[in-house]
Amino acid sequence: MAAFEYFKRHVGKATDLLALSEKERQALMTPDRVLRADLTIPLSEGGTGTFPAYRIQFNGARGPYKGGIRFHPEADEDEVSALAAMMAVKCAVVGIPLGGAKGGVAVDPKKLSREDLHALSREYVKAFAEHLGPDQDIPAPDVYTNPEIMGVMLDEYERIEGRSAPGMITGKPLSLGGSLGRDTATADGAVEVLKALLEERHAEGEVRSAAIQGAGNAGAQAAHLLYAMGLDVVSVADSSGTLSKAEGLDIDKVLAYKQAGGHLKDAALAIEGAAAGTPDAVLFAKADILVPAALEEQVTKDNVGSVAAGIVLEVANGPVTPEADDAFHARGVPVIPDVLANAGGVTVSYFEWVQNRSGYYWSADVVKDGLTTTMRRAYKDVASLAEERGVSLRDAAYALALSRIVDAMRARGRI
Repeated sequence: MAAFEYFKRHVGKATDLLALSEKERQALMTPDRVLRADLTIPLSEGGTGTFPAYRIQFNGARGPYKGGIRFHPEADEDEVSALAAMMAVKCAVVGIPLGGAKGGVAVDPKKLSREDLHALSREYVKAFAEHLGPDQDIPAPDVYTNPEIMGVMLDEYERIEGRSAPGMITGKPLSLGGSLGRDTATADGAVEVLKALLEERHAEGEVRSAAIQGAGNAGAQAAHLLYAMGLDVVSVADSSGTLSKAEGLDIDKVLAYKQAGGHLKDAALAIEGAAAGTPDAVLFAKADILVPAALEEQVTKDNVGSVAAGIVLEVANGPVTPEADDAFHARGVPVIPDVLANAGGVTVSYFEWVQNRSGYYWSADVVKDGLTTTMRRAYKDVASLAEERGVSLRDAAYALALSRIVDAMRARGRI
């Protein structure tokens, strides 16, 4: 099933829960604007390259559009639309006054030079500049983009506009108005939500181990935080394989090995007592918590029965399919959904935008306190609705978000 179809299924369940009209349902499933362009750049190795590009703006009833830009060979309109829609939901779940957006360029960035990527970034801004800006649409980093790319995009936008506009993009370098705490915000926010769930269920002492799929920025930070909490991280996986140790891995050593350029499939030779497995073995590890922090559609109807974890924390976008989500709910396994769990990134992006607009920059402690308060409040709101209606955390998160979006649309006379 395509990514956007998953989103529509989640919206359908939530709108049934809220008893919304068909007109309201369709309005929630329809993007405000779909922008497309073909970006042509001269290549450093000679010749030119042309790359399809997208910017999808999804429901700006609650504020300017907000969402990342990814450089990925499989980026297409369906994927970008689904991610834009999810951004609108995430912002509403955590109560920040922004709509949803996403951008994508169908390109393999590993095949381009640094100069090519800079040229591509500038062409992206040129193509969509009239639809971007601090009061319209605020991009951010996503897959295979980073603060450096954001800095180039900001420079191009300001060149076109002829003025300083740091608030037009977030995830920037600190020297250009970026925010402290943005680099680890996704995992930081997810772990705060997990802590809130454990405290609410008085399960802190019962949860002792975790398995983490993904050793990139978010996965590595999640591993570090859970290890610091005293949990045994029994499995960690990257695209090469899974590294496991029943009594718990020394995460500092594992992450140091990974940061040095190693692959986890080879780390068993360097880390005493560890064993290597296939990349998907992490999903079936004997752990209390499973943290999918890599790819979408990892836990499906075909393998959900083999997942041993009693809690699933979705740090990646869409790692659990709707059928698997239903199966987890029937088994009483709470899934902390992506639209709540990984909203820490957009929350601190919002903080960055606020700082840019005010010209006043916060300390790391202020950012951390703001993120903690926002994520814990959001969990409480979602969990209360889930208990009240007897539904999963995902259904509750979507229902809460869509009710807030619909309220804003009604207030504007759009529905």
